[in-house]
Amino acid sequence: MINRKYHKVVFSFFMSLLMSCIMSLVISIFNVGLVSNIIEIWLKAWAFAFTIAFPTILVVSPVVHKLVSLVLKEEDNVI
Repeated sequence: MINRKYHKVVFSFFMSLLMSCIMSLVISIFNVGLVSNIIEIWLKAWAFAFTIAFPTILVVSPVVHKLVSLVLKEEDNVI
């Protein structure tokens, strides 16, 4: 198993893997339709999308965490 200190990197890896997979499939189908070679088109698009998505999530996620902290209200510790 991977050490918990790498949580952010592992999270970013799986998030970018799944999001790039889904988005590249949807966009490929939107652009060319359900053609006979859609799997080949999608896999090429996914490979490219993932190489962009993974480093992007690593860089952008700290900014997103700060934005989320700004818009979320602190909970009162009322028992």
